Amino acid sequence: MQVFRGFHHPGIAPACALTIGNFDGVHRGHQAMLALLRSEAQHRGLPSCVMSFEPHPRDHFARRAGKPELAPARIATLRDKLSELQRCGIDQVVVLRFDNALASLTPDEFIAQVLVRGLGTRYVLVGDDFRFGAKRAGDYAMLDASGQAHGFDVARMMSYEVHGSRVSSSAVRDALASGDMARAAALLGRPYSISGHVVHGRKLGRDLGFRTLNLRFAHARSAAMGIFVVRVHGLAPQPLPGVASLGVRPTVEDTGRVLLETHCLEWPAAWGPDAGYGRCVRVELLHKLHDERRYDTLDALRDGIARDERDARAWFAANP
Repeated sequence: MQVFRGFHHPGIAPACALTIGNFDGVHRGHQAMLALLRSEAQHRGLPSCVMSFEPHPRDHFARRAGKPELAPARIATLRDKLSELQRCGIDQVVVLRFDNALASLTPDEFIAQVLVRGLGTRYVLVGDDFRFGAKRAGDYAMLDASGQAHGFDVARMMSYEVHGSRVSSSAVRDALASGDMARAAALLGRPYSISGHVVHGRKLGRDLGFRTLNLRFAHARSAAMGIFVVRVHGLAPQPLPGVASLGVRPTVEDTGRVLLETHCLEWPAAWGPDAGYGRCVRVELLHKLHDERRYDTLDALRDGIARDERDARAWFAANP
């Protein structure tokens, strides 16, 4: 899969079958849409293309309004979104920077500059609630009429449901916010996970007797926060059980920066203390133990981590 920042690149295919969206989480509804896009692209002899945005449009408008609390909590980092799009078999992804210039394009300007001249679009697949252009003035009917004028086909996919409930990024966020990891996994079609390269931290966990693997979450708000039972992929041939904290570390830092700190319950002595640094790992969040807690002392923090480790081991024993 090829990834392009913007559409002014010589490597972009001269024509494509396209879908447009944020694809936060790449949930089962997204996956169904991407499967349909691939099928339509293959029938037309075109590469399948996803257009997405960074930052999220709602992030942009929240910052512009001076109300960052209106920005949505993120399900996935850009790395994880791209990984899932690749797993879905997409040929190319175009990531557009969502800024004032893009936000100010009228629907007709967006179609002419981005879809027609930028990407050579021959087929467009959108969701049932798709809106585009300045002030969200463009809708499916307008896009369909423009497609007839510009020579591209337009199709719309209706909502995807699981057990009678509509699958959406909002539904995934709600499940993660409430700690319902089983519900989140049902909506995503897989356990919720976060991946990235292990980075150096303050090594406080090591001092407390609990070595951790630290991954940065690139956004200010994560849809999931708290202490979790996890599985770690990418360190050993088999996934390793663990317990992890996803949040802002209120006891020792509380800077607002989101960090995923994972303590593996199995750590072969032969690896040494620094074996994980620089490795790209994927951490599956399987079960939420509790929200983040602020401890009064480091001794209290150590005792809290020890309890979390015991609870994680008990969960794995009950869920082999």
